[in-house]
Amino acid sequence: MKPTTPTLEGPRIRLEPLTLAHLPALEQVAFDPRIWRYMNTPVNTPQDLRKWAETALALKQAGTVIPWVTILKSENKVIGSTRYMDLDLHHRTVEIGNTWLSPQYHGAHANPEAKLLQLTYAFETLNLRRVALKTHHENLQSQAAMRKLGAQYEGTFRNHYIMDNGSQRHSVWFSIIQEDWPQVKSQLEHRLAQAHPPSA
Repeated sequence: MKPTTPTLEGPRIRLEPLTLAHLPALEQVAFDPRIWRYMNTPVNTPQDLRKWAETALALKQAGTVIPWVTILKSENKVIGSTRYMDLDLHHRTVEIGNTWLSPQYHGAHANPEAKLLQLTYAFETLNLRRVALKTHHENLQSQAAMRKLGAQYEGTFRNHYIMDNGSQRHSVWFSIIQEDWPQVKSQLEHRLAQAHPPSA
């Protein structure tokens, strides 16, 4: 059975199911080249963005992808996107990937809150056993973020992809497994509480 794409809501971030109706809002934030530097398929034009979205939605229909747009609730503004990839309900595994945010919101704790929403849904609703994450070998910022999240380094797939510019990409893999989840969740909740303490 293919899972539906839920809306996941936190204090500051909402993850809404991606639709083509989101394209105009995504166009306002998607064309900064910094977003796509380490991605396999860069998005430079509205046509690229539509193809990116249509591909995600086709894979959703196949049951292997759950795509979201990331909404900053205080501004009710689309600021990026993220998805589950290679969802396997038999082996109870998934990868979180194709995650990007407008550089304006880097360092604003939007990504950790989105990850908390995705991980909670993965482990506590879908009852998954393993959540994987991977990144380009040169993307040291992403690797540091995955370690800070509590994900464990698993290894590197050498010569994994050929990038759009013809260069080689090695993929650096991390994972969080079911046994890690209670500690990862506690640390992530504490981190977000420290970043956004409740108002007096």
